[in-house]
Amino acid sequence: MKFRPLHDRVLVRRTTEDEKTAGGIIIPDTAKEKPMQGEVVAVGSGSRNEKGDVTPLDVQAGDIVLFGKWSGTEVKIDGEDLLIMKESDIMGILEVTAKAKKAA
Repeated sequence: MKFRPLHDRVLVRRTTEDEKTAGGIIIPDTAKEKPMQGEVVAVGSGSRNEKGDVTPLDVQAGDIVLFGKWSGTEVKIDGEDLLIMKESDIMGILEVTAKAKKAA
């Protein structure tokens, strides 16, 4: 199924956190906090200004973004848990450097 958010909404997939601590302790799902970072899957066409012109969004599909802990609405699409949120709920885009790409 394809999904396209409307207007200034963004579809985000949360990134997964490590299952273990640095000391090797396994963290159960019930003790984990939900990550506040994710990858943009799809974006809407943009918001309209007072004149009726469409202002495109600053984020694009594939961007890694940071958002608030309680931001967005959780939905399940094709069995995958995703978030739909307004672009204004996104705090920023993480720029991945060449050094960080080598480490990953």
